[in-house]
Amino acid sequence: MAEADAQAPVLDETTCGSLLQKLQQIWDEVGETDDERDNMLLQIDQECLDVYKRKVDQAVKSRAHLLQALADAKLELSRLLSSLGEKTYVGIPEKTSGTIKEQLAAIAPALEKLWEQKDDRIKEFFDVQSQIQKISSEIAGTCEQVESLTVDESDLSLKKLDEFQAQLQELQKEKSERLHKVLELVSTVHDLCAVLGMDFFSTVTEVHPSLNDSTGVQSKSISNDTLSSLAKTVLVLKEDKKQRLHKLQELATQLIDLWNLMDTPEEERSLFDHVTCNISASVDEVAIPGALALDLIEQAEVEVERLDQLKASKMKEIAFKRQAELEDIYARAHVEIDTEAAREKIMALIDSGNVDPAELLADMDNQIVNAKEEAHSRKEILDKVEKWMAACEEESWLEDYNRDDNRYNASRGAHLNLKRAEKARILVNKIPALVDSLVAKTRAWEQERDTTFTYDGVPLLAMLDEYMMLRHDREEEKRRLRDQKKFHEQISKEETVFGSTPSPARPLGPKKVTGPRSNGSANGPTSRRLSLNSHQNGSRSTNKDGKRDTRPIAPLNYVAMTKDDAASHISGSEHSPSTP
Repeated sequence: MAEADAQAPVLDETTCGSLLQKLQQIWDEVGETDDERDNMLLQIDQECLDVYKRKVDQAVKSRAHLLQALADAKLELSRLLSSLGEKTYVGIPEKTSGTIKEQLAAIAPALEKLWEQKDDRIKEFFDVQSQIQKISSEIAGTCEQVESLTVDESDLSLKKLDEFQAQLQELQKEKSERLHKVLELVSTVHDLCAVLGMDFFSTVTEVHPSLNDSTGVQSKSISNDTLSSLAKTVLVLKEDKKQRLHKLQELATQLIDLWNLMDTPEEERSLFDHVTCNISASVDEVAIPGALALDLIEQAEVEVERLDQLKASKMKEIAFKRQAELEDIYARAHVEIDTEAAREKIMALIDSGNVDPAELLADMDNQIVNAKEEAHSRKEILDKVEKWMAACEEESWLEDYNRDDNRYNASRGAHLNLKRAEKARILVNKIPALVDSLVAKTRAWEQERDTTFTYDGVPLLAMLDEYMMLRHDREEEKRRLRDQKKFHEQISKEETVFGSTPSPARPLGPKKVTGPRSNGSANGPTSRRLSLNSHQNGSRSTNKDGKRDTRPIAPLNYVAMTKDDAASHISGSEHSPSTP
């Protein structure tokens, strides 16, 4: 061991010369010949030459590899700059001098940074393009996988990235608008389903499964098909809403008509307030949930059917109610009809069962409409008749007032009567013009309708003609009384002159002519008087049983009297006959 340690430094310092010297010593000990020694040395030289050649070849190959690596590095550098859209890079050395390894070492940091920049740029392109592809797929309604996206590495410039980002912004804006439209349509479907009492979840998921409430807003379908289907669903629901509302309004109208027909109490009507509250509402105004549900419409249909059956059982009561309304219209229009015959006919029709109750009521409704039209056509004339009768009443009062010898005494209320008398004289003086106007309008009415205008069964023109004749008789009587008075005054003067005592004469007074509403016996001139119907002697009303009763009205007088004429009146005057 000690010897080996001692020889270690010697071996470490071994060189080619020491080895050749060692080999010469061995050959000397062995006794090798010179030829053998020369051959061995030649062999050693050849082997050394082969080693050098091999090392040179390796060095040449290494240099070639380095040169290729340098060329590849420069090419990669150029390609990266082109791909990134950069014309130059700060980290690239301007000079290419130095050894190959020095040149490679100078380029390597720039390559590393450009590779990192390229990787980052690819990620940016991938993110933008993946969002573009996703939104485009959502709009198109397809389901393309984002993993299949490949980024074109030949153009990773910022300009190209800006183009993709601008495209993404446009798509995001379109997506937002589509999503807003989808949510708006879904909300409309929800409101319509609520009003119609339909299942919103099943209705909206039939369009697309993503439209239910459990799905996030950003996950809802915004494709053209979804928008189109939602729009069609809204149209269908709106049409359904319109039809149901029309049906419900018809039922509500029928309910109200039946309630009014049968005097249904408010408590029973209030049970269907949810039906009648929309009777005049528009389609857009109906927004209460369940307001147009099918079960509600069916409930209203059942109630209408029940009331129809109840109406049939109360047909007589309803028909007589309509008849009473018809009689009241004619009574207020002073048109005389045979009420008993009409009621007997209604009873006979209902008892026979040969007439449909609805048709009977419809016919009576038509009669009521016609009666209202006729009453409306008579209104203007009847208003003038009322004025004429009121004037005759004032004329009658004025006649009684003028016969009162104490009318100018300072009694209580005398000044009021005096004012009334002044107004009555003005009104009475207008009677002739009022009668002329009434005659003209009555004749025009009769010519237009080719029928006679009657007042409570009496021709109005006959009444007016009688009035004019009585007025003429009254004026003649007044002139006769004035002449008679003058004659008696003349006789009295003559007897006074000759000293004789005047014989008492029975004073004569003017005969009072009663108006068309007066009742009583007839003692006056009746040669040209019409026998007027007793209905004109009062206004008629219809009682609960549909029969009319008569109520007498204060008497009227046809002829007005002046203040001078009143002085010629003598107490105890006879009265002319009244109209029965």
